[in-house]
Amino acid sequence: MSAAHDDHDHGEPSEGPVVLSVSDRHPRVRTIQVVRPADQDTTFVAATAKGLGITLKHFAKNLFLPLRKLGARSRAGAPDLTDSQVNLIETVQYPEEKVTYPERFRGLHRLMLRDDGHVRCVACMCCPTVCPAHCITIVPEETDNHGIEKRPAIFEIDELRCVVCGLCVEACPCDAIRMDTGEHAKPVEDRARAIETKESMMARGIRSIATQGGEGPNWRSHGVESSKDDVNR
Repeated sequence: MSAAHDDHDHGEPSEGPVVLSVSDRHPRVRTIQVVRPADQDTTFVAATAKGLGITLKHFAKNLFLPLRKLGARSRAGAPDLTDSQVNLIETVQYPEEKVTYPERFRGLHRLMLRDDGHVRCVACMCCPTVCPAHCITIVPEETDNHGIEKRPAIFEIDELRCVVCGLCVEACPCDAIRMDTGEHAKPVEDRARAIETKESMMARGIRSIATQGGEGPNWRSHGVESSKDDVNR
């Protein structure tokens, strides 16, 4: 037996179930102590009451605290406040009010462009391969550019199936796809309208100065902001 097995056998015994008795005929047959859950743990009455208590606490706080603050400011001679300034409930009246998304927010996809205005994607099929939701469809075609063998004739993403994991961005070797638009998928009445096409994603894209192939300066950094006339010239 190896030394590794010796160390394992002579180590500290692990905590296991309490053995009440061992069979004389078959030592492997043992009677162990089973810890049954208490009645209050199986009925979930205590957990339900605790959860309702937290809900009622926040309800009372959101209902009465704004009124108390409004009365205090009125007595202090403060100017009249709007409902949004008095209300402490964290509710955004969308779409009239919008929040600012953090920089790392994963929004709608966009396809980055080269200097000539064409998409940077070379149809390497890395993003549809790594996608766990299988929401990316790419149909490659040949290109006349001798330095680039393929390009996507069709590039579609089903936003209803997308799980917003960002793996497509990490897998892309060409900085061709990003999710830094700051826009979330809008609700649609028709499933077909939830499919992002190559043209719609290129409309959000800008010129990227990252070196094709994943090397060089400004790799996966902010692209060069330019007008559509400069990009599509």
